[in-house]
Amino acid sequence: MSLDDIREKIDLLDDQLLRLLNDRAELVHEVGEIKKKDDLQIYAPEREEALLRALIAKSQGRLPEKSIRAIYREIMSAALALEDDLKIAYLGPEGTWTHQASIKKFGQSVAYNPQPNFGDVFDQVARRLASYGVVPIENSTEGAVSHTLDLFIDSPLKICAQIFLRIENSLMANCPVEKIERIYSHPQVFGQCRNYLSKNFPTADLIPVSSTTKAAEIAAGEDGSAAMGGTLASQLHGLTILDESVQDSATNTTRFLVIGEKTCPPTGDDRTSLVFALRDRPGSLYDALTPLNELNINMAKIESRPSKRKDWEYFFFVDLMGHCEDQEIVAALEKLQDHCSMFKVLGSYPNTNADS
Repeated sequence: MSLDDIREKIDLLDDQLLRLLNDRAELVHEVGEIKKKDDLQIYAPEREEALLRALIAKSQGRLPEKSIRAIYREIMSAALALEDDLKIAYLGPEGTWTHQASIKKFGQSVAYNPQPNFGDVFDQVARRLASYGVVPIENSTEGAVSHTLDLFIDSPLKICAQIFLRIENSLMANCPVEKIERIYSHPQVFGQCRNYLSKNFPTADLIPVSSTTKAAEIAAGEDGSAAMGGTLASQLHGLTILDESVQDSATNTTRFLVIGEKTCPPTGDDRTSLVFALRDRPGSLYDALTPLNELNINMAKIESRPSKRKDWEYFFFVDLMGHCEDQEIVAALEKLQDHCSMFKVLGSYPNTNADS
């Protein structure tokens, strides 16, 4: 078969795909009208993840899971935009890792609303100025994000999804490598790329700024300047990527949470987050967690934070494998609450993994 013949077949397939996508859009619009009429959540992470898992299982061609998820991310993003004027608040500014994580989850078709701090993301969603919010919760090398944990204590919002984003810092500039005299970035990025910088730019001035987006903005307007950060920052400010994935650690992943008014229904493979404070008595933590062991419930994570209510009182943030409506989880949480002075389920959501 000649190249022209193959391209002609591809054109025919594209025509069919476009027609089918428009047919799908019509059905999506009908779904949106029904959801509005019945006052249902427009975004359904449990339906989204179930659909993706089913498509991946059915696929018998060349497309890997990563590509299937990326393609359908944009198809579903367009669908969400058709169903409602969806707005996503995230920790800004534009081009940050949280912005990239938001796009990974919601795609390019919805509206994004950057916020200056963690509290404003929560506030936008609580006041219904945004449909959902995206905030970082932990990094594989740096640990938990304490600001996010603290905000959950008094917030009525629930966790409805999680996002994993591999953090890969790139060197970007509008000049050749040998012309770089100064490099801008967030202090954390300099720390993550310390060995690379000392080896390749031992005499360059390293100038810390508030965000990688700010670094890219400054570098775009200065001769002899470069920035370090994500590829989205380079796209937003017209910089050329000179070197990719320059961080010292081969594994550096940040986990983000999607927050909304309601938690997610069960999918069969879920994760539940909760927070509690214990009564002050010997063995209280051991006693509180014993029901999890007795009912064979996997505790995936535990973090502690000062309660700020009184000296030496702590909140414990725990992730369990399972859904808060699962029979075993319900039984365990009832027993756990007997040992708590404060207890709150933060949400249950699909247990997506770092490669999703």
